[in-house]
Amino acid sequence: PSRTFHGNKRLLTSQIVSYYESIHQCKKELPEYFNFASDVLDEWSQLEKDGRKPANPAFWWVNDEGEEVKWSFEELGFLSRKAANVLSEACGLQRGDRVVAVLPRVPEWWLLNVACMRTGIVFIPGTSQLTAKDIAYRLQASKAKCFITSDTLAPAVESVLPGSQFLKSKLIVGQGSRDGWLNLKELL
Repeated sequence: PSRTFHGNKRLLTSQIVSYYESIHQCKKELPEYFNFASDVLDEWSQLEKDGRKPANPAFWWVNDEGEEVKWSFEELGFLSRKAANVLSEACGLQRGDRVVAVLPRVPEWWLLNVACMRTGIVFIPGTSQLTAKDIAYRLQASKAKCFITSDTLAPAVESVLPGSQFLKSKLIVGQGSRDGWLNLKELL
């Protein structure tokens, strides 16, 4: 039994706890490998396609000016696969590689997060309030091979690039272009 909240069925806390208890007591079989993007997102997308699940937004973003971005599960899956290809092919990243993403909370932040889950790339988020010194520390400590940021934050990253020995690629999220940076929107 689940209660309705604004028309959506949600699990009660007791149901969630009992599910985890059943896993702990080995009553539920755990998959050897679990990937949220393929095991959940793609499954929900297929349920929508087959008409077994009503089409609801998987992602709904609204900025301060009232602009909206709405993606269905199918659209989010499609876009995250394209973003995963950008990370794997254009940026040359592989499973286990690390990506530092210093972005405001724009739709691409979530898209790249799901793309990293899909590919096994480690997503390391950072606040847009980081200083050049903070960025340099995170690059060295994480041994990140890719840095993703907006065109307004790129200068802070560029100022510390000489000290970054692991960085292979830089990806910019925005309309502008910068020398030595790949543009996510163009590559998508």
